[in-house]
Amino acid sequence: MRFAPGVRRFALPAFGAAAVFAVVAPPLAVVALAVGGFVVWFFRDPTRRPSGPGVVSPADGEVSVVREEGDQLRIGVYMSATDVHVNRAPLPGRIERVTHRPGAHKPAFSKASERNERVDIDIATDDGPAEVSLIAGAFARRIHPYVAADAELSRAQRIGHIDFGSRADVLLPPAYDREDLLVAEGDTLRAGESIVASTER
Repeated sequence: MRFAPGVRRFALPAFGAAAVFAVVAPPLAVVALAVGGFVVWFFRDPTRRPSGPGVVSPADGEVSVVREEGDQLRIGVYMSATDVHVNRAPLPGRIERVTHRPGAHKPAFSKASERNERVDIDIATDDGPAEVSLIAGAFARRIHPYVAADAELSRAQRIGHIDFGSRADVLLPPAYDREDLLVAEGDTLRAGESIVASTER
């Protein structure tokens, strides 16, 4: 099993504490071992492949936002504690810029999360401009993009992860409209696998 970067930073202290507590306080050792196991499970990074043609989901989780923004459509995916938190490129293209925006840390499923800390990845595609936003939540404090400006992206490529949270959005290119959407609010998706929109009929 592959794991997202940073797993050792969180898991090793927990496992180290479990080793110490095993001698001085066995009940606490069980707790520390459980925490370490949760961290390892949380940072899992399974292999994913697109299930068909079209735009793939940038995240595991539940569709929490579907709305129009000018001539583009935004799809937001809320990641719960049980979801994989490695994010994927929804479509191929060239990265124009990667921008970190400081902000609040409100629950990622709430409307207030629009003002949260985020990293926006602007992508030039054959169908026009697109954007992926990695948005921190109430407990997430670090967003880790794996990509930089001028890099070429392939569909479903790993583009980053958020420590312990929280939401990933894709702003579709203008070539996509409501009729091209294949998902609705409340649907459950898998990053890099589930198709959220397609222009192929």
